[in-house]
Amino acid sequence: MAAVANARTIDFMAFPSGRSPRGDFENSTATALLRRTKSRCRLRACKPKRKISLPEAEEEAKMVSFVLNGKQVSARSEDSTPLLWVIRDEMKLTGTKFGCGAALCGACTVHVNGQPARSCSTPLSAAAGKRITTIEGIGQTREGRVLQEAWVANDVSQCGYCQPGQIMSAAALLAKVKRPTDAEIESAMNGNVCRCGTYNRISLAVRQASRNLK
Repeated sequence: MAAVANARTIDFMAFPSGRSPRGDFENSTATALLRRTKSRCRLRACKPKRKISLPEAEEEAKMVSFVLNGKQVSARSEDSTPLLWVIRDEMKLTGTKFGCGAALCGACTVHVNGQPARSCSTPLSAAAGKRITTIEGIGQTREGRVLQEAWVANDVSQCGYCQPGQIMSAAALLAKVKRPTDAEIESAMNGNVCRCGTYNRISLAVRQASRNLK
């Protein structure tokens, strides 16, 4: 409106209707500036703006983001929720198993930035911004592929419940040591319990996988 005031003054009171005749009014500088101002206002008003409610904004702020098997994901669970339940219940990946809930049996083993971790005792907050790999994604790595092949070739599994954790621990070992000794295999697998007692076949499969790893 300041632009209108600065333009050539029009004496609107000189006409009974309160404004100049149509021709003079449309040709006036004031009218041109007024129309330009209104047009800009309409353009600004038409810009789509997504309004985020306060509860929605608070919820987004609380979400924890991380990379799961190569894909960026966000979790809504509480920060203290064990990563195991976020993976199983929220992300719907059920290959990672619950065994003891005390990080003693290894059935829940996943990789956090390439390192084996017991997801039953790892809080969601510890996964923020990190790379999480589960049994569903380990086959994308060279170590995971050769281990899965060796597991099948040696008929390792019986009930199979602990095997996802066994493979995850073995994959972490082979990622660091391509040709591990028997002692190194035993040390790396020591925290994984197999109630079916397939330890000999597990060791055999890890050794075979190491030989096939290129």
